[in-house]
Amino acid sequence: MHASRLLSILILLQLRVRLTAEALAAEFGVSVRTIYRDIDQLSAAGVPVYGDRGPGGGFQLLGGYRTELTGLAADEAQALLMIGLPGPAQALGLGAAAKSAQRKVLASLPAPLSEGAGRIGARFHLDPVDWYRAAEPVEHLPALARAVLDQRVVRMRYESWTHTRDWQVEPLGLVLKAGSWYVVARSGKTPRIFRVSKVLALTTTEATFERPADLDLAAFWTTELQRFEAGLRPGKATLRSTAIGLRRLAKLGAYAAEAAAKAEPADAQGWRTVVLPTETLEQAALAVLGLGPEVEVVEPKELRKRVTEMAQDMARRHGAKA
Repeated sequence: MHASRLLSILILLQLRVRLTAEALAAEFGVSVRTIYRDIDQLSAAGVPVYGDRGPGGGFQLLGGYRTELTGLAADEAQALLMIGLPGPAQALGLGAAAKSAQRKVLASLPAPLSEGAGRIGARFHLDPVDWYRAAEPVEHLPALARAVLDQRVVRMRYESWTHTRDWQVEPLGLVLKAGSWYVVARSGKTPRIFRVSKVLALTTTEATFERPADLDLAAFWTTELQRFEAGLRPGKATLRSTAIGLRRLAKLGAYAAEAAAKAEPADAQGWRTVVLPTETLEQAALAVLGLGPEVEVVEPKELRKRVTEMAQDMARRHGAKA
């Protein structure tokens, strides 16, 4: 910790030119006396740092002194700073480490390039959570992240949409999707996907495991996502839609937007035929009703009948009362 603090002080002085002992003490949560000792040790090691007392004083490096941290081009440094945006790193319990790494990257660049790369954090902000949604509670995410990195077996109590049960798994990787965190973990031979917010309790064991050398986390996630989405909407509904209806349809999600984009050419009345993937009869009927009179069900007949029944029930409920 002491050596790390000395390096961090050196990097901060490179980035900010002049800093007071009080500011450094507040930054690292130590006393001002400790900072003075750290500065003395840096000087003894040959780092040309000096201090001025009084108003406007502080510590700074002589003559533009810089540590020799080489190997990064400007665009590479900017890319690393983009990776280090604070939200996901903070959720994983790596916020302080990301901040420290950012400083080191900036310190490795000449002044003009450092200034350009430093704009990344000030001008880009990542907010992965959808509109009108709060971020999910992920109490056990930092522990899972540590278990993934250390290849430690974990025991967890998990609440699925059907029931709650205990699992012992080997966590292989973490994925952030649309504001929700998921852990890819192996129980037996086959990796499974668990939603981190549904983990009710977690214990990291001393047991370790070997991560499959051929596991490509991104490729696995993409394949599983495609398989899940294909199985989620096994049905098909043929609809007739106006141009307004197609625009409304596309807002239901990526699957609906894709269906709308593949709609057949308009007929003489301006209506277009579109084939929409569906989950259940009830879900499909609700979706169609939400599109209003701009859409008509062609088939299946069961869906057309259910939409009619729902519309009639709504009309009766919303009709004028005696």
